[in-house]
Amino acid sequence: MTMDPLSDVLRSVRLVGGIFLDAQFTAPWCVTANMSAEDCAQMLAAPTQLIAYHLVLQGSLLLEIPGEPWIRVGAGEVVLLPRNDPHLLASAAGLPPVRAGSLIQFAPEGGLARIRHGGGGAATRVICGFLGSEEGFNPLIASLPGVLTVDLGEAASRDWIEASLRFAANELAAGRFASSGTMSRLSELLLVEAVRHYAERLGEAEHGWLRGMKDPQIGRALALIHRDLGAAWSAEALASEVAMSRSAFMDRFTHLVGTPPIRYLTAWRLQSARQQLAETTRTVCQIAQAVGYESEAAFSRAFKRQFGLAPARWRSQSLERPAAALPAAAMTAEPLPDRLASD
Repeated sequence: MTMDPLSDVLRSVRLVGGIFLDAQFTAPWCVTANMSAEDCAQMLAAPTQLIAYHLVLQGSLLLEIPGEPWIRVGAGEVVLLPRNDPHLLASAAGLPPVRAGSLIQFAPEGGLARIRHGGGGAATRVICGFLGSEEGFNPLIASLPGVLTVDLGEAASRDWIEASLRFAANELAAGRFASSGTMSRLSELLLVEAVRHYAERLGEAEHGWLRGMKDPQIGRALALIHRDLGAAWSAEALASEVAMSRSAFMDRFTHLVGTPPIRYLTAWRLQSARQQLAETTRTVCQIAQAVGYESEAAFSRAFKRQFGLAPARWRSQSLERPAAALPAAAMTAEPLPDRLASD
């Protein structure tokens, strides 16, 4: 059975994705954009982190994060913002910006919102979407730069992505909202492709989760950990699974990932436990067993050391806290490329 640590970690941190805006711009145009919690409210009640993306279907655009150089994104390319930084989108540099939120036309009955804006020149079509999580800790997202780009023509999942886009184009043309399941899978694949593209360019001197994922043996160990956090993993057992000596495995894992394997495993077990405390009615004992602790007492000590409260107390306080609101803002996107819409 093949193992893909990137997909496994994405699945384990429960990223949810979708599209929320369909837009068409005509030159000259320039908008400020920053996705808000309201943009993905249908799928995430209280996201703690959001990844915004723009998929360019026709024409091209410039994207700028304040303080960074402009990036040109053409048709068939996607640009992702792993930390949802406020940014500018434009047909050319130096144009006065308009706030994207003020241009959004909301569809009746919860359909996909639209933007139609510009001076009547060359057209740029974009779809804007998101990936989000209600969890706080995510080593993958922490490893990423502020902007990722990928050419879908070079993507390993190109056929599936293009089929999904054709499906979305047909649904939108008929005035229907594209399947949330299909769009969520599309969003995840766009992130996977962008991260793979970025990881391939990492220098040998760099380390972190992505360097670990690139390594055949350490990547497989990461996949094993995330597929079964409750297993009785030890450094020896993981090393054996990936055909390495314990000492060589420990050294390579720590060098590439930045933390020893069992410390990494413990952090993820406690993160999973915290999620289960917040989202399920399982008892503390049941959760302790599910994440690999033999006794509730040992689990409670580890949880309190990590989060400052015993599990039961943390659960009661989390239920009392109101959901955190993210800064309100807006975003941008567009219809579908002629090449895909006409298929």
